[in-house]
Amino acid sequence: MPKFLLVVLCCSLTFFNAGSQIFPKENSALNYRIVGFSFPTVPDENKYKIEIAAGNYHSVDSFKRNIFYSDYCKNKKIIAEVPSFGKQYTWRITDDNAGSGGELHHFSTAIIPEVDTSQWRLRIVQEAAKHKDAYVFLDGNRALYDMSGQPVWFLPDIDGFLTDKSKLRDMKLTNRGTITFIYEEIGAYEVNYNGDVLWKAPNNGAVSGSSSEYYHHEFTRLGNGHYMILGVEAQLWNKHVPAGTDLSGLGGHADADSSFMFTHTDRDRHDSSDLGYMTLPFGTIIEYDEHGNVAWSWKSADYFRRSDIYYHFEHGRPNPTAHENSFYFDEDSKIIYLGFRNISRVLKIKYPEGIVLNSYGEEFKADVPESGNGLFCRQHSVRRSDDGYLYLYNNNMCASGGGLPQIIKMKEPAPGSGQLKKIWEYDCTIDGLSADNHSTYRFPSGGNVIELQDRSLFVNMSSVYSKVFIVSNKKDVLWSAIPEKWNPAQKRWDMVYQYRASIIDQPDDLENMIWQSEPVR
Repeated sequence: MPKFLLVVLCCSLTFFNAGSQIFPKENSALNYRIVGFSFPTVPDENKYKIEIAAGNYHSVDSFKRNIFYSDYCKNKKIIAEVPSFGKQYTWRITDDNAGSGGELHHFSTAIIPEVDTSQWRLRIVQEAAKHKDAYVFLDGNRALYDMSGQPVWFLPDIDGFLTDKSKLRDMKLTNRGTITFIYEEIGAYEVNYNGDVLWKAPNNGAVSGSSSEYYHHEFTRLGNGHYMILGVEAQLWNKHVPAGTDLSGLGGHADADSSFMFTHTDRDRHDSSDLGYMTLPFGTIIEYDEHGNVAWSWKSADYFRRSDIYYHFEHGRPNPTAHENSFYFDEDSKIIYLGFRNISRVLKIKYPEGIVLNSYGEEFKADVPESGNGLFCRQHSVRRSDDGYLYLYNNNMCASGGGLPQIIKMKEPAPGSGQLKKIWEYDCTIDGLSADNHSTYRFPSGGNVIELQDRSLFVNMSSVYSKVFIVSNKKDVLWSAIPEKWNPAQKRWDMVYQYRASIIDQPDDLENMIWQSEPVR
C-alpha cells in the first residue's frame, strides 16, 4: 500500500485569485512525489473531491478502474502523495454537488538513480519514536527523505550542472519555503520545490579580488531577505618563513575531496635574508542583498595577521592556515559565530562592525606545543540554541588515534573575556562496532548538528560513517538511519558520503515549500 501524506491541506480562497490555474501543469514531469494540487474555484460550490489514478488515461472508464486515492477539499487546494518516481498519473476534480466528474489531467514523476531505491537508499536503523512526520535533506544523495527512508523529492540538474557530479553542500529549507545549497567553489543557489532558480550568487570576486569568491561550506538566507555565505581570498602572510621550510600539504582551505587549493609552496617574495612569504587562503564572509550586491563583508586576514596563529605548528611545521568551515548569524543580537577547523577555534564577531569580541579556543604561543582547548577539536557546524548556548559537532580529531565525534553544548562567559564552559555532551556511536575498535575511525571533515523545537538534536556524522539521527536532550536516540548506495561489483551496500544534512520537522514548513513551487500570479 502506498504511503500518503497524513496532513491534507485545504486553504482559504484568498490565497489565489479567481483566475487560478490548474496545477500540476498538464503533462508536467515532477521531481517530487508529495504533490500540491490546485484548481480554480467554481461559483456556488463549496466541496470538491480529488481522484488520482496510476497511469496515463484519457478514458473515464479506464481512469476509474485505476484510482488509488480520493479525498475531499472544501476549497481549491490539496496536498497528496503519489506512490512512485518514474511513473505517470491522471487526476481530476469532481463536482460534489452535481456528482459529475471533471476534466482528466495528467502528470508524471521523473526519476534519477539517487531516488531509485534499488540503487540508493536510506536504511532505517531505528524507527522514529517522535518526529514521525519530519523529512531529511541529504546533500550526498541530493534528495529529501521521509522518516521511513522513502525518497519524496530530488534536486534536478540546474544551471547547466550535472548535480550528481558536483560538489553539492548545505542543502536546506529557507525561512520562505525555498531551498538553498552550494556547488562548492562554483556557485550558490536558491531554488523552489520544482528546482526553478530564484536567486544565484554573483561569484564575481568583488570581495576576494579574484575571478571567483570560492564559495564553500555554508550558505544561508537571512531574515531580511539577504544572503550570507563563506568565501576565500588569497593574501600574502605577513610573517617570514625560513628558506627550505617544507610547506607541502599546508594551507589548503577546502576539504580533501575539493579541487580548489591555493598554490602556496612557491615563495612569492624574498628579502635579503632569504626569508620567504607564503600566499595563503584566508576566509571571508559575504552578505548579498536580493539583487546580488555586496551589502557587507568580513575578511579573516585582517584579524589573523595580528593574531597568535603565527605560532601554530603541525607536525613540526608552521601552519598559519585557519580553514573557516561554518558560521551562525544570530540576527537578533547581531552576533556572528565563525568556526575554524584547523585551529579548533570559534570567533565571536560583532555585526556589522566586524569586531572580534571573543576567541574561543587555544591561544598559541612561541615554542609551546599545541595542547588543545579541552572542549573540541577540528569542529564543524557551530550554532547558538534558543536558550543561549553554543553547540557544535566536535569531530574529536585530537584524540589519540582519532576518536568518535561528540555533540557539545557550551555556556559563554560574561562579555569581555573568558572561555566556554561545557554543560552537555553526547558521544556519537557507530552501530555494530565494538568499543575497542573505535580508535580506528576518524572523522576529519563534514558533519553537522541542528537543534529542533523540542530541544532534541538532529545530527549528521558525515565522513567515513554517514549516519543521521535524532537524539533527545536526555540522550535517548529517537531515530537513526544510514544513506547507502548499491555497489554492483562488490554486491554490497556502501555508505554514501554526506557533508551536511538538514531536517524539516514542522508540517507548516513542508506545506509552505510545496505551495511556493507554484508561479507567482
